[in-house]
Amino acid sequence: MFIWLFHRISGVTLIVLFGIKILTSYFLFTKDQKPDWALSLHRHPVLDILILLLFTFHSLYGLRTVAIDLGYRKEKQLFWIANVAAAVISAALIVLYVRFSQA
Repeated sequence: MFIWLFHRISGVTLIVLFGIKILTSYFLFTKDQKPDWALSLHRHPVLDILILLLFTFHSLYGLRTVAIDLGYRKEKQLFWIANVAAAVISAALIVLYVRFSQA
């Protein structure tokens, strides 16, 4: 039940976060003076890390759902595999983000 609920909430949240990214990038591509709120929101590290986390967990939970739909019946094993894999991938992506965003 947790994964079903998380998958729905994370999907809607990702749509909102990607919408914010697209909206702020629109304001940053104008030739006029760029608004400060758009620049600060577009480069906000909390939003970027939240997108990384939600995208990783959402995609791996989706792959878990596909595996279950294809007939794999060990749901608890898939739950832990998806969580561990998402945590490792998320940690690696956050380390890369922090390393390269400071340059």
